[in-house]
Amino acid sequence: MTIRQQLFRLTHWETWDYRIKLIPLLPIWFWHCLRSRSPWFFTPSNPTLTFGGFEGEGKREMYEQLPPDLYPKSMYISPDADFSEVAQQVTATFGEYPVAVKPNVGMMGLLFRIIHSPDDLRQYHEQVGVDYIVQALITYPIEVSVFYYRMPGAERGTITGFVRKDELAVVGNGRDTLWTLIQAYAPVRYRLPEMQAKHANRLDMVVPAGELYALSHALNQTRGGQLVSLAHEKDEQLLALFDRLSHYTGQFYFGRYDIKTTSVADLKAGRNFSILEFNGAGAAPHHVYGNGHSLWQAYDIVLHHWAMLAKISRENHRRGVPYWGFRQGWKQLKDAQIHLQHLKRMDLTLLVEPDVVGAVV
Repeated sequence: MTIRQQLFRLTHWETWDYRIKLIPLLPIWFWHCLRSRSPWFFTPSNPTLTFGGFEGEGKREMYEQLPPDLYPKSMYISPDADFSEVAQQVTATFGEYPVAVKPNVGMMGLLFRIIHSPDDLRQYHEQVGVDYIVQALITYPIEVSVFYYRMPGAERGTITGFVRKDELAVVGNGRDTLWTLIQAYAPVRYRLPEMQAKHANRLDMVVPAGELYALSHALNQTRGGQLVSLAHEKDEQLLALFDRLSHYTGQFYFGRYDIKTTSVADLKAGRNFSILEFNGAGAAPHHVYGNGHSLWQAYDIVLHHWAMLAKISRENHRRGVPYWGFRQGWKQLKDAQIHLQHLKRMDLTLLVEPDVVGAVV
């Protein structure tokens, strides 16, 4: 890394490792633990999600608590299942490719892939090593995140964050190789080894002029997704939609919805959208990015969300939802970290992602 790059990282807090950013706030986190008399003060926040949705929860349990028509058609697959049977089920369920796949327990977009053929699916199935989900590929053009919370017993909640997530991609010029384009692309300047490994067999390919090559189809900020503030679009119509979703099972009180839709106007009208995920107690408030916030403003946002997480959890505990025991929570965290390391290792080697995804001009 050059001196110029090091200075850029030092002066742009958004590029820091999240653990470094959160160190100054740890005393506040421990205060919430002490006040609740539990190291896992957040576990009652979303009573029907494992660990309150903080870490290591499965996506299946989340989908089964959403309106069936508002999330992608899904199949849940064990890596031990006979592949010929899996392939037949996928064809019977979805008809044709492409489809999307991702781990049932996952985070940060790791091992999310778009599968274009049975051969691609076979490779994923044989190498992934964890339970995974096959889903209908949602092709709506816009992906957004909405952070919402509601106090137990309250009719209305609050939307604190609304952002658009743009894809990490380079534009071909008909002359330069993919590797040259990647090296010149600022958003991945600190992730070149990852990009080199992930796209190893296409680095010498010349991307046609005016076309996009997707470096990652996962739009998480940690995976390079670009976040754009939609704070000006928050209104009563949008809040009414998420109040209705929150009341569907009455158990989602705190978290972030990741959604694909045709437009913000359609989302507000409750049409043409699909919920990709609901992230619970462990959800990051993505709106700290994309709004030009200083580090201190970002800290203020994070602390507000921690305070609401603790308040919601205390109220649910008062209503009879227990805190997790120390050993139970520690095992959950340890198992989740082992699982995460497996996902990270596999993500660098498993099934290089599709290349050209669309024309720019």
